Amino acid sequence: MAHELRSVATRTETGSIDRAALAEARVDLAACFRMAARLGLEEGICNHFSAMVPGRDDLFLVNPYGLAFAEIRASDLLVCTLDGAVVEGEGQPEATAFFIHARLHARLPRARAAFHTHMPNATALCMVEGQPLAFAGQTALKFYGRVAVDDAYNGLALDSNEGDRIAATLGDADVVFLRNHGVIVTGPTIAEAWDDLYYLERAAEVQLKAMSSGRPLVPVPAEIARHAVAQMRAGDAESGRLHLASLKRRLAREEPDFSQ
Repeated sequence: MAHELRSVATRTETGSIDRAALAEARVDLAACFRMAARLGLEEGICNHFSAMVPGRDDLFLVNPYGLAFAEIRASDLLVCTLDGAVVEGEGQPEATAFFIHARLHARLPRARAAFHTHMPNATALCMVEGQPLAFAGQTALKFYGRVAVDDAYNGLALDSNEGDRIAATLGDADVVFLRNHGVIVTGPTIAEAWDDLYYLERAAEVQLKAMSSGRPLVPVPAEIARHAVAQMRAGDAESGRLHLASLKRRLAREEPDFSQ
């Protein structure tokens, strides 16, 4: 299902990079891959996370084609330009990873991190009619007013037009449900993207369990939903930072090679 990007672009000079900040970003992103694998949020070698190189608007980190999330170390991550050149690292990004993530980062500068998965519960909601989230549970309210739906499934994203369309659909939202496909979560930091990815899957899981009861869902009134999401958003940056720090502590004890 995955396709390696066979770029004709050549390696280019990376110019000025804050090496300490890049090293930290590598470790943060690697921690997200490892924990996503533990939680069953990945699918084979097909899904991908990316993050802009700190201090740069023209370079991003992404996982190389062929590695499962559970294998990824900080040093395995590629540094790529937005036009397809790998400037640091061994290998190439998977083709859909490049065409989705490069275009998202180019079109939406606020999306400093972009996580794409076929995680089972959120993806299941991409396969049913209507709006994916019912906003009937508190966890789902974290995403109230922050979700877009891309209804134009066209097969694999193997050209820039697909990435541009997804970016346009995302617009001012932070999460896009790709109909018949999966989800993309974006954020201003790796930590905030991880926090949203985790809670999105949890919200989808409990919604599907409630739906399976056969009893009608009870959505939260819009006024209360707006109030709740404002409360949550006020602490999102700190919550995300602490959530990611907890992942790294766990992994440092149990899978210390993630940071290598």
